[in-house]
Amino acid sequence: MFLTFGTTRGFRTLAVGLLTGVAAFALLVDSADARARKRHVAKGGGYNPPYAAIVVDANSGQVLHAAEADGIRHPASLTKIMTLYLLFERMEAGKIKPDTPLPVSAHAASQSPTKLGLKPGQTITADEAIRGLVTRSANDAAVVIAEAIAGDEEDFAKLMTRKARALGMNRTVYRNASGLPDGAQVTSARDQAILGRAIQERFPTQYRYFSISSFAFRGQTIRNHNRLLGSVQGVDGIKTGYVRASGFNLVSSMKRNNRHLVAVVLGGSSAGARDAKMRSLLEKYIDDASTRRTAPMIAEARDADTSVAAAPAAAPAPATPRMMLASAGSVPATPPSAAAGATAMPGARFPVAAAKIERPAAGKPEAGKAQASADPIKPIAVKTIKVKLGGVQTASLTPPLAHLPVVPAHDGGARAAATTRSLAAP
Repeated sequence: MFLTFGTTRGFRTLAVGLLTGVAAFALLVDSADARARKRHVAKGGGYNPPYAAIVVDANSGQVLHAAEADGIRHPASLTKIMTLYLLFERMEAGKIKPDTPLPVSAHAASQSPTKLGLKPGQTITADEAIRGLVTRSANDAAVVIAEAIAGDEEDFAKLMTRKARALGMNRTVYRNASGLPDGAQVTSARDQAILGRAIQERFPTQYRYFSISSFAFRGQTIRNHNRLLGSVQGVDGIKTGYVRASGFNLVSSMKRNNRHLVAVVLGGSSAGARDAKMRSLLEKYIDDASTRRTAPMIAEARDADTSVAAAPAAAPAPATPRMMLASAGSVPATPPSAAAGATAMPGARFPVAAAKIERPAAGKPEAGKAQASADPIKPIAVKTIKVKLGGVQTASLTPPLAHLPVVPAHDGGARAAATTRSLAAP
């Protein structure tokens, strides 16, 4: 009887303890959920990353509007424009075809969303990978492309930065193929406008991928994140992007009545605010654009400095009130220099003028020469022929000029990689 009573009391005590624990856990969960909801509401009301924008007349090369165009920002998924630029190069050279199967590695499959949900050991065609990047902004597909071209993502990022330098994108550094958060991966609105023009000029056939509105992939229909497609007359691309540190980014191209604009908005407080601002800029400046093509194509500078050095750190919001994108009137107006007369967009061989860096360097950046990729697609044998040249003598009637010091295109005193990390999104 004693044992029965003791056992019953023990079970009763255990049951009461379990119920108490469950109730306490439920209270904690409810409290945590309430705090999370409160944080989300606060974030939605106060989230306002640093703003930057530029509008370029692609026919003349003139800058029609600029606001913090050289300010250092994070590209987010605008990174994928350069990833596709390098893929289009291989396709143009015949090294990769639309139906070429690209292998999916464990590293590619492990990328954070958004993605296509690829599994290690699978393959995806180059055409599917392109469509996945353009519509869903698939991070796994971006890494698949990177590994197919360069062997691994790190070496591919070096190729991306070298290509940026050759195009005149002097304030851009890439650290990955997707745009997932990396404090050292930075760019500017002006640099993204250069890339937005260059990819259209160099690859007009492949550029059409950016205009697709949806993509059917393995039983699912994927819509393009670019909501201006089909809703703004003349918009034919090109790419959206978002991470917490960057805000909502967008590069757009509009062709209307023989006029052509390429515009960039960085740092939108929401996708809707970003889209509204881009729509406003395009409609405001399209009639100011030239109807005749006079600007030369953006060429890659063969003698450009292609070293992969860290760019200045991306700055947080300035001490002055941040730019709100809720309405067109709250966004910074065209600067006086642009209002007085449009200025020319810098060409590939001319470094972009340095802008004031909002934040001093925080540490020693990683630097070094870019390593060329061992192209895994198809090696080409090269025969070397030794040629012996005769002696050459020259004469000059003027004394040699003294060597002038070389001034870097932009140097805020010290270069540093930003350390901001954030959650990823397309």
